[in-house]
Amino acid sequence: MSNPFDVPVSREHTCSVKFDARKAVFGRDDVIPVWVADMDFAAPEAVTRALQERASHPVYGYTLFPDSLYQSMIDWFADRHGWRIEREWILMAPGVVPSLNAACMAYAAPGEGVIIQPPVYPPFFSSVRHSGREVIENPLVPDDERAGHYRMDLDHLEACAARPDARILLLCSPHNPVGRVWSENELRAVLAIARRHELVVISDEIHCDLTFPDKPGHTVLANLAGPGDALITAVAPSKSFNMPGLGLSALVIADPERRKAMKSVFESMHLPQCNPFSIAGFEAGYRHGGPWLDRLMDYLQGNRDFIAQAVAERLPGIRVAVPEGTYLMWLDCRELCRDRDLDDAGLKRFFVRDAGVGMNPGLSFGEQGSGFMRLNIGCPRSVLEQVVGRIEAALNALG
Repeated sequence: MSNPFDVPVSREHTCSVKFDARKAVFGRDDVIPVWVADMDFAAPEAVTRALQERASHPVYGYTLFPDSLYQSMIDWFADRHGWRIEREWILMAPGVVPSLNAACMAYAAPGEGVIIQPPVYPPFFSSVRHSGREVIENPLVPDDERAGHYRMDLDHLEACAARPDARILLLCSPHNPVGRVWSENELRAVLAIARRHELVVISDEIHCDLTFPDKPGHTVLANLAGPGDALITAVAPSKSFNMPGLGLSALVIADPERRKAMKSVFESMHLPQCNPFSIAGFEAGYRHGGPWLDRLMDYLQGNRDFIAQAVAERLPGIRVAVPEGTYLMWLDCRELCRDRDLDDAGLKRFFVRDAGVGMNPGLSFGEQGSGFMRLNIGCPRSVLEQVVGRIEAALNALG
């Protein structure tokens, strides 16, 4: 029996950013798109069925968040992560990225500092800068004991937190793009630093369900926190069940004053408007998506291992570490850049013009991403076979 994740789903002409923006982003519309962080797989059948059932009612008016939606999320995190969430801690939000922006406004004054850990998801930079706060960089460092992996520089984090203007730490857990699933020891150290320096920690855990079966599972930071810790956890079913276009997430904030501060920012912008389809998809994913997610992670592990082997055996000048989570792989192309005298613009041109492959340039994740590219493996394996084949041919053409 064929694997359903092997079945291609045509996404052209559906207003897909990943596919239909190729010409605008890459200058040509025939690159293989392995960039934007959504997957090319059909969402769980239960999600589609819930959307169809909601669409069958012909009035799409202003909508409440039902109790059943909150309960679906509470049950999911209790069952999957051993995290006991109280109903009153949950604040629905219009997405994790808007939540990062709102958090900067809620917990830091204009000009105050927000710590981020690059290379990191680009909205971590923009949410700080667009809100008039100052970026404080605590770069990740290569782990000498595990080639290609990264670790936190905790001593430097302590120094950053000790700055008199530091107010917030934006934590990406699991980390996009390097694929680390932070260990319990690392997370405890982060919490200890935050306590000593009275930092508010915004923990973006949108990829928490996407950990590989052969790697350590995700540790929810809130499970390690004490009642006095200043912690906001951002979660969503959007990555887990491949429905980011529905645009609904949740914040878990145990402290009522911090919850009130975040709610006040949302209300000042009249956010969120409640979308009836977002509600239907959110609840269906958390209630019924577990078996689909388990099959997905088995498939993605196969994709990950295929890429790791293919890069090692067929793509000289490129290296990749095996990620512990997410469906993103961080390609180290620095040797290729040195050998071919390529800067970051030249590296992007090589992949786009010579190989016909559209990936995210590493430089967009901070200067620490120079010489890297981010590859999205959330697609049928046949697509990844084409990607590797095209890059291999382009490398061979270089001589």
